[in-house]
Amino acid sequence: MKRAYPVAFGGVSAALAVVIMSLGGMIPFATFICPMLCILTLSFVIRMIGKRIAWAWYGAVAVLSLLLSPDKEAATMFLFIGYYPILKPILEKSKLRWLLKALVFNAAVLLMYFILLHIIGLEQVVQEQAEMGTVMTLVTLLLGNVTFFLLDKVIDKFNRKWNVKNRPAV
Repeated sequence: MKRAYPVAFGGVSAALAVVIMSLGGMIPFATFICPMLCILTLSFVIRMIGKRIAWAWYGAVAVLSLLLSPDKEAATMFLFIGYYPILKPILEKSKLRWLLKALVFNAAVLLMYFILLHIIGLEQVVQEQAEMGTVMTLVTLLLGNVTFFLLDKVIDKFNRKWNVKNRPAV
């Protein structure tokens, strides 16, 4: 029975995350909100059942989101930055943690948009980038960084609230 809990909890929370990712196609501004909600869900999974199953959870949600979500940009964003809560404790050990976090986020986002624009050629994203221009693209990247660091603070507060003492016996 104790071994079934992590699998069942992971499966139910993964289904919830895929549903959240699927909402991105219905609400226009949810392209960036849905991946963040899934990242917070992953933080909860890490706290409840550990990092090992969290990696499998991340992979399952990323693949299912790419297959089922109508908003491919949101699904790709989760694919490229959704692992952050698993990587966060490693980055926190460094003295240059803010720089490392910024490098991880910016490298992931720039690589994601390079692949979406130049390799896959996702028409919606290509058209959006052409309409925005260079200045607005840089402003969007700057706002993305601000949002990412706010998400980092939310994860910190979440981790303090759901400390190890609140974990169920597995």
